[in-house]
Amino acid sequence: MEQRVSLVTLGVTDLARARAFYEALGWTTRAAPGDDVVFFQAGGMVLALWDRAQLAEDSGVTDSGGWGGITPAYNTRSPEEVDEVIEQARAAGASIPRAGAETFWGGYSGVFVDPDGHPWEVAHNPRWTIRDDGSVELPPS
Repeated sequence: MEQRVSLVTLGVTDLARARAFYEALGWTTRAAPGDDVVFFQAGGMVLALWDRAQLAEDSGVTDSGGWGGITPAYNTRSPEEVDEVIEQARAAGASIPRAGAETFWGGYSGVFVDPDGHPWEVAHNPRWTIRDDGSVELPPS
């Protein structure tokens, strides 16, 4: 198995609402309005939105209804961009449990939570490189 992630699917309770939220963040999709899954190209990978119950069944798990232990992250090129993204998410309807602030690891980050309860970290790590295409490069060891 190659060391990469191709797709992250978020289980949602209301697909139209979830789609509208991510579109309000400026994300675009080629999915038709009636499609049962919505795909967004996200740099070198794909983010999908799909009905939560269908995702659980397809994945062979029981949906406990709680947080699934995964927090996607959006890395930025500056601390100012963290604040801009957090405010854009707030305007789109997200709750903000943690505003942008300096971190213990020397960066700057905040968190927004989408309408289905998926937390997203928005972070600036001064040691990571964000390429022009949005992909992230870890520092050499």
